[in-house]
Amino acid sequence: MILFKEAATLKTHIRQIKQSGKTIGFVPTMGALHKGHLSLIETSKIKSDITVCSIFVNPTQFNDPKDFEKYPVTIANDILLLENSGCDILFLPPVQEIYPSGTSSPVQYDLGDIETLLEGKYRPGHFQGVCQVVHKLLDIVTPHILLMGQKDYQQVIVVKKLVQLINQPVKVITGSTFREPTGLAMSSRNLRLSEEQKQAASGIFEMLQYIKNNYTASSVAEVEKFVINFLLNNGFEKVDYVAVANADTLQPVHNIKIGEKAVALIAAFLGEIRLIDNMLLAD
Repeated sequence: MILFKEAATLKTHIRQIKQSGKTIGFVPTMGALHKGHLSLIETSKIKSDITVCSIFVNPTQFNDPKDFEKYPVTIANDILLLENSGCDILFLPPVQEIYPSGTSSPVQYDLGDIETLLEGKYRPGHFQGVCQVVHKLLDIVTPHILLMGQKDYQQVIVVKKLVQLINQPVKVITGSTFREPTGLAMSSRNLRLSEEQKQAASGIFEMLQYIKNNYTASSVAEVEKFVINFLLNNGFEKVDYVAVANADTLQPVHNIKIGEKAVALIAAFLGEIRLIDNMLLAD
């Protein structure tokens, strides 16, 4: 595996790879890698000739500065995992390499309603920050395919919208959510959970399964209310949202129509740690 820290050097190397007719797969991450990330690397290796992974904790997508400061950093272990997985290139830039002129952006991405729903409502500016960094990374890596995990469901939709806005010829591929034996979705933030909190956190997966089993048997509003009460009575301090939404637009769904693709989404706090998860309800 070759490690690059400078964008210009990586771009030159990518250009040479493309001139030889090879395809590029790209897995952008913020580090603290787990099996979910490694599965994306594996998929990239199958679907492309050269796999690039980036590790960059992007400051512009954190609406809470304390969350940014406490984000887990495990670079040495991440590098070992990537080497063992057969990743070809790691891009590990410092902040000034991605934002040489500072982190304020003159560009506002027109994301439409998706920016004000769910995560967008509770994390203002978050998706502008996501678009800002993904746009920069795509310009550097210029991949043929971009691989992301389903756990960040709304982020995947946002990035697909971004790709259309910037007219980037890249295919976005979504990988399945990997889970702990308890059902807890694997996430970098799990490193900040105590063992007791991890057990409580499995309640999110339990409730997603409850929604999937009950959303057609009673009203969506009743199901959502039950889930919120369950979480608040089982270790969670705060619930930002429990929602059943259209799987493509994330507009709220009140009555599921036959054949309609829907997704259940939850965001809730254990202590100061905010966890999100989702589950497709109808394919």
